[in-house]
Amino acid sequence: MAKFQISVPASSANIGPGFDVLGLSLDYSMTVDVETSSGPGDFVLTYEGDSADSVSTKPSENMVTQVALYVLRCNGMEDFPVGVRAHVKNPIPLGRGMGSSASAAIAGVMLANEVAKLGLSKDEMMDYVLMLERHPDNVMAAMMGGLVASFLRELSEEERKAFEPSDDDLLKHRALTIPPKKLASYFRFPWNPDMKAIVVIPEFHLATSKARSVLPQTYSRADAIFNLQRLVMLTAAIGQSPVQADVVCEAMQDKLHQPYRASLVPGLTEIINTLKPENLPGVCGSCLSGAGPTVLALATANFEKIAETMVGIFKKNGINCRYLVLSPAFGGASVTYSS
Repeated sequence: MAKFQISVPASSANIGPGFDVLGLSLDYSMTVDVETSSGPGDFVLTYEGDSADSVSTKPSENMVTQVALYVLRCNGMEDFPVGVRAHVKNPIPLGRGMGSSASAAIAGVMLANEVAKLGLSKDEMMDYVLMLERHPDNVMAAMMGGLVASFLRELSEEERKAFEPSDDDLLKHRALTIPPKKLASYFRFPWNPDMKAIVVIPEFHLATSKARSVLPQTYSRADAIFNLQRLVMLTAAIGQSPVQADVVCEAMQDKLHQPYRASLVPGLTEIINTLKPENLPGVCGSCLSGAGPTVLALATANFEKIAETMVGIFKKNGINCRYLVLSPAFGGASVTYSS
């Protein structure tokens, strides 16, 4: 028998100008407490946390166990090789732009890796995750920790065939192909330890598919250059000490997704225009977290005041919110065994 805990942090993607590039892990984690038997047995899953009334605990329907089963079947096992009792505790809000599905997918891969003793490294586990979460920004940050830039590599024609099945096909056991190796590369940037992330979480859901549907198919050269310039500046400035708040704030601007999604998140534009160092000492800029509706602000002081200002703007637009003041989860996802 063995007892262990899987811990996977929340994450925020699209940081400032880093649309589909930058991800930040957040010290606010989903945990899975696991107890295995010494031989075959049943799988029992329990869940507490966000949306507990609507989250299925059937192994064939819960995302954590769906992903675990996918990994096991890729490795020649039709089911869990031992009896398992798993309790998921998930404070990460679903459908709010904080990487809840990324955390669940990573937890599933790590669960399979441990119960089947596959011996996969984090890089190898990421290949499975990226078969399901085709945008690496959230998942790479959650797995590796800190502020991370990442990209998928170009695949050969033969490798592309492994990507033909849909995510649903993979999870429902219609296609069981071990992923191509080293699907993504990443780089972790230095982070000034004085800086924290304030996340303001509105009380409504925004589907990623809906948030993507409002984006244009093409962008102007000027807008692409605008984001590239600021992306380079942001990744350099965010680890400096002392933080140059005015530089970070200007470098947090974006023209690739936030202007188009502003209509889906009432108050977003006002928050971005209000949260400037000259208006609120300590603030270093703000942005939409992932596809939203959560909004993230970076700050080095006056965290509560900044958060309350953001909440007030949302409330003025008829939206109730809660907020968290968080540090990056530098260690990323982890597994800890009980003695």
